[in-house]
Amino acid sequence: MLDHPLPDIDSWTLLFSNNALPVLRVTKRRIEEMRANLDRVDARELARLILQDPIMTVRVLAFIQPMRGRSLQHDITTIASAVMMAGIEPFFNRFSELFTIEDQLKEGGPQALLGVLQIIRRAQRAADYAQEWAIWRHDINMEEVRIAALLHDLAELLVWCSAPRLGLRILEQQKADPTMRSADAQKNTLGFTFFQIQHELCRVWHLPALLQTLIDDDNAEQPRVKNVTLAVRLARHSSHGWDDAALPDDYKDIGQLLNITPEAVRQRLGLEPMPAREADGQGTD
Repeated sequence: MLDHPLPDIDSWTLLFSNNALPVLRVTKRRIEEMRANLDRVDARELARLILQDPIMTVRVLAFIQPMRGRSLQHDITTIASAVMMAGIEPFFNRFSELFTIEDQLKEGGPQALLGVLQIIRRAQRAADYAQEWAIWRHDINMEEVRIAALLHDLAELLVWCSAPRLGLRILEQQKADPTMRSADAQKNTLGFTFFQIQHELCRVWHLPALLQTLIDDDNAEQPRVKNVTLAVRLARHSSHGWDDAALPDDYKDIGQLLNITPEAVRQRLGLEPMPAREADGQGTD
């Protein structure tokens, strides 16, 4: 496990590209269970499993991109499409030897594993929010939005998996100085920001341009990107409870995205009781 920063961006991308990235233990177990009954595998159920695990999701997307060939003019941006293109048996052959996050971090101590699992849980919640809002907004492909939210903080997750001491160092800086921007803490520790590492990984892994756009907060004027950005913000600000000072601004911005009031946002999040008609299922959603 790394306990010192690498000299440049290329070194980080090489580290993550040359090593089999670990997945959640539950992902490995469920995939092994499905492999034992290939004839009964449901591609949609498999996709749902993959979409709960950020690292497994990006591994599948990176695996499928070279298969597109010249006959397919568009990127594959959903896991269901990736599984169908690969074929069930080839998919399971490709992912037959999975290494788990829990095993990789055995030597890192409980803090390392807890840090990684917190990031994954935050990514899962962001993905759930993003998907719910995408459905509300009648998005043309809600899974693309879900994947973008799930992968938004991928580089942070990968750094924690490979160098948990550096991840902890970043957290300690921010605790010592709550006014410090997270990007500054990342640069102080790594020499780069998570976003800079992630941008290069997207390029090296040939991830779909659409997903790269959706992950990039600089494109937040686009409604789909705003959907992702706000979902990630809400998951981050509420990760330790619902009393974070930034949450009222989140409710206001989410309300603007969904064309509802901040109070209605809080109701949809279960923080306030729903109006009687909606609670009875008689709302006009």
